[in-house]
Amino acid sequence: MPLEFKMPKLGESVTEGTVGRWLKQPGEMLELYEPMLEVTTDKVDTEIPSPVNGQLLEIRVAEGDTVAVGTVIAVLSDGDEAAASTAPQAAAQPAPVAQAAAQTNGSGFVSPVVSRLASEHNLDLRQIVGSGRDGRITKQDVLRVVASEGMSPKPAPMPMPSPPPPAPAPMPTVGPSGTPAPMPVVRGSGQPVAEQTLPAFLKPVAAAVAAAPAPAVAPLAAGDEVVPLNAMRRSIAEHMVRSKRTAPHVTTVMEADLSAMLAHRQQHKADFERQGVKLTVTPYFVQATVAALRTVPIVNASFTDEGVLMHSAINVGMAVAIPDGLIVPVIRDADDKSLLGLARTVNDLAERARVRRLTADEVSGGTFTITNHGVGGSLFAMPIINQPQAAILGIGAMQKRAVVVTQNGLDAIAIRPMCYLSLTFDHRLIDGATADKFLLTIKQQLEQL
Repeated sequence: MPLEFKMPKLGESVTEGTVGRWLKQPGEMLELYEPMLEVTTDKVDTEIPSPVNGQLLEIRVAEGDTVAVGTVIAVLSDGDEAAASTAPQAAAQPAPVAQAAAQTNGSGFVSPVVSRLASEHNLDLRQIVGSGRDGRITKQDVLRVVASEGMSPKPAPMPMPSPPPPAPAPMPTVGPSGTPAPMPVVRGSGQPVAEQTLPAFLKPVAAAVAAAPAPAVAPLAAGDEVVPLNAMRRSIAEHMVRSKRTAPHVTTVMEADLSAMLAHRQQHKADFERQGVKLTVTPYFVQATVAALRTVPIVNASFTDEGVLMHSAINVGMAVAIPDGLIVPVIRDADDKSLLGLARTVNDLAERARVRRLTADEVSGGTFTITNHGVGGSLFAMPIINQPQAAILGIGAMQKRAVVVTQNGLDAIAIRPMCYLSLTFDHRLIDGATADKFLLTIKQQLEQL
């Protein structure tokens, strides 16, 4: 009996997943626990193993498509049923898919999505070189051809509307004081309706222009290339745009003297190494952030329509740059960890983030985020809040600078390792004085080790 294989739940807070790549194709045999496909959830790629010894009969969700957890994405068969069911399952493939496969360059299976895109853009699949497994044509291959040729689906013919009868010019109304009330204004134009009214003979043209579909891509010049978005870049783009539209971003900046922190690190670095832990500067910033979150708990909160959600746990996310984007693993219960424990966790998460070996739960559930943009030489920045959190800390590059210091009541000039700390916060939750108190706590923690 065929078995329906559903999109698995790969994390406590995961509600959907994107099929990144099918490692098996319909008709191929499966071994128990053999990788069958890759699923992307919130920028984490996870190999999904086969639950049976059998055969992959049908793929129902194409590569690049996102579906809810629990959606049937494939049909499998196990044991002796696999061989017996191969012929009927092959015959049962949808007609559009079979027709598209007949046009291909011999690579075999073509997903319904690829078939539909090829039909919409009137493409001959035999002329497209596939980048998928065994040369199979993927959705990205079709989109790349569409973008390179500046193509877009042909819109259905649009009938020209008949000219409506000319509307009479609006008469001014009389206000309570007996004076004429202002003319109604077209929203966003700042001009009265009478001044915006077009002659009747121009209205069909205006309607046609307004209803015309926007071009699919910008015109391409010679040598231009459109690179399709991968799942991670699309996820980052959607998350950042949503954050800017959701929260009013405000940034405050302070400068910290890192002399005490660097001296402490130099003093304890060898002890940590004997315990198999590399002591970097990141655990110090996490530790100082935890102290500030305890002091100013509103920063460890989220804004909701029902009220302010105060998080009991302190889960600090740390942004890690990887070759194709950015990922934020989360240090859970950071307030329960010593400096040694933080250093061990930071090293582990950062290393596994760079080789794409994090689980979905390890990149979710953060209550505050730190981004060390200074590793690339940036002095200070205004990061975007990681929704639904209330704020994000930016750490600038450390530079030795001449600063004025006070010793024994006397001012002097000294060379100190300095860095800028920026806090971008959600002004719906946090006001300037509160944000400054939080950032000042971090500064003091770093300077008074």
